Amino acid sequence: MTLAAASLAAATNENLANISNTLIYSAMAVYTLAFFAYIAEWLFGSRSKVGRTAAALTAEGGAAAKDAPAVTVRKSGGTAVLERPKVVVRAAAGARDVPDGPGAHGGTEKGDLYGRVAISLTVLAFVLEFGGVLARALSVQRAPWGNMYEFNITFTTVGVGVYLGLLAFGKKVRWLGLPLITTVLLDLGLAVTVLYTASDQLVPALHSYWLYIHVSTAIFCGAVFYVGAVSTVLYLFKDSFENKLAGGGTPGRFADSVLDRLPSAASLDKFAYRVNAAVFPLWTFTIIAGAIWAGDAWGRYWGWDPKETWSFITWVAYAGYLHARATAGWKGRRAAYLALAAFACWLFNYYGVNIFVSGKHSYADVGLGALAAVGF
Repeated sequence: MTLAAASLAAATNENLANISNTLIYSAMAVYTLAFFAYIAEWLFGSRSKVGRTAAALTAEGGAAAKDAPAVTVRKSGGTAVLERPKVVVRAAAGARDVPDGPGAHGGTEKGDLYGRVAISLTVLAFVLEFGGVLARALSVQRAPWGNMYEFNITFTTVGVGVYLGLLAFGKKVRWLGLPLITTVLLDLGLAVTVLYTASDQLVPALHSYWLYIHVSTAIFCGAVFYVGAVSTVLYLFKDSFENKLAGGGTPGRFADSVLDRLPSAASLDKFAYRVNAAVFPLWTFTIIAGAIWAGDAWGRYWGWDPKETWSFITWVAYAGYLHARATAGWKGRRAAYLALAAFACWLFNYYGVNIFVSGKHSYADVGLGALAAVGF
């Protein structure tokens, strides 16, 4: 072992590294309990009141309602005439609704109980995972995203933090809990098995303040993009569900039970657009910061490295989505497909380029390489 390698190994606090691992596994156990609590919330929570009791109709639904015949109700010798049925086929695109599904806002006490338990467990797991990330950073006295394993545990921590932050600011996004925690468990499972790398120091070239600026913003952007992608997927399912109801069809039992607990398609679509639009400027800054760091580290700002190229492709894809949303002919499902394509670019930039593509940013060994030790 060389003197430099010995000094790097000596700088690693194995005790803190082991504490980090213990906290990450503990967080996974609590996330699993939260996962079952979210399932119980969906099973026992009442259906959303949006799709069938919203006050506004689509143009088609509104016209149909106006042309509907009067309904006569007889009760105890009296007759009451309703001008038209109080049946809503589909919420209007701009309708205000209740953007959550099961639990408290759905209106059942049992569903709300499981929902509050799920949120409490999610908070506890978040604290444990944050502690694991912090212990990992302290074990090597650097930013906790020097390899794919560290990037994964930090990314999932930030993703859950974004979700809890939305709840803390009064956003009714409990419907996001189950898909989020499911993904977090899968991501952490991948991290502790396939991607795990022992705590170690970075090569000297990566000791730069840009490591904190550039990579931290990339992690945050990815977490928000993920929230937008989940909302977009749910929007597509909910939109199909509402279209079937509007056409007089009868959804299957599973679809009727699950999708009726979600917010309206319009609400999901609007939420996805807002979170993607809000974080897009920060993604732009991420690419600029990376270019500046590349200029300092490699003597050039842009060299069409695979990571740089796919970061730019991701930027173009999200820019196209946001532009499509501003164009009347590309709202709705077509814009949603663009959003999912953009997130697929981000995922490939995260996993595919790091592991399978050769370049200065890639992970040939899914661990520490030369300048290849940074996720973005």
